[in-house]
Amino acid sequence: MPIIKKLPILFLIVLTSFLFMFAAKKEPVAKNQATLVSAGKFSETPAVLFSELHLSEAGMDQTVFSSALQGLKKLDSTGIIRKDSIITIIDFSQPSNKKRLYVLDLATKQLLFNTLVAHGRNSGSLWTSSFSNATSSLKSSPGFYVTGETYTGDNGYSLRLDGLEKNINDNARARSIVMHGAPYVDQSSINTLGFLGRSWGCPAIPETLHKAIINTIKDGTCLFIYSPDKNYQLHSTLLNS
Repeated sequence: MPIIKKLPILFLIVLTSFLFMFAAKKEPVAKNQATLVSAGKFSETPAVLFSELHLSEAGMDQTVFSSALQGLKKLDSTGIIRKDSIITIIDFSQPSNKKRLYVLDLATKQLLFNTLVAHGRNSGSLWTSSFSNATSSLKSSPGFYVTGETYTGDNGYSLRLDGLEKNINDNARARSIVMHGAPYVDQSSINTLGFLGRSWGCPAIPETLHKAIINTIKDGTCLFIYSPDKNYQLHSTLLNS
């Protein structure tokens, strides 16, 4: 074949190779998108986030949410919280016949779960009025926790919790205070007793949701058990420092 007839073919080969290389080339990614979203989660005021998450309609007071964010920001700065866009808030200013557990995604601004949660047998019946960090007290402990690993035990699929507030809830792991499902955490218990069934101090949740909730919040997210208890409010370093 004459050289002049080969030129168009060679040109097409070179052009095709060039276009392929250009299309395959990608811009370097400086940061993961989720990281960028997460980094901006505190850029809005608690009042704005509270409104965007529609928490008032879900029964939460803004004071509770503001307290949760205050503690999360301080813990986030220490690096102890590995997944800082997810936070679980248990609102013990509400009675046990209300859906007072909230799992929030601060990055996407979504309320992922809102359901019932039990408190300790010796912490009260309808309301939580007494707390303890002591073993065998059968009482709940307020404050900030970091979620740990999962395991299967006497209560089925469960989630370890580590209390982060000294002399308030830091004995949680030794007390085996964990999140687990329980048959007494349902509307039928409320209909029968007038209040939710109670645990031995664990934040027990409905069996229909416990696996989904545990898998969402496990391995390093923040869990905050809010209480208006004056002793807790006075001695919590995360709320006062």
